[in-house]
Amino acid sequence: MGYLPYIQVILAVLLVAGVLIQRSDGNLGAGFGGDGSFGTRFSRRGLEKMTFNATLVVAVLFVISVLIPLVLL
Repeated sequence: MGYLPYIQVILAVLLVAGVLIQRSDGNLGAGFGGDGSFGTRFSRRGLEKMTFNATLVVAVLFVISVLIPLVLL
């Protein structure tokens, strides 16, 4: 179990990077409960969809890596 913290650090860095490179349509109005998008919708395609899915997978792996020590106790 000595390698688990290193795996968690790598997953955390990948998760932060994945979240930061995604498209953000939110503005100040969205921060205060408003819609913020003014009715515009977009669908993820291509690289954007792959980045979103990869970020989702990394998030799930991070949560699993955090829960492993709790299960093994």
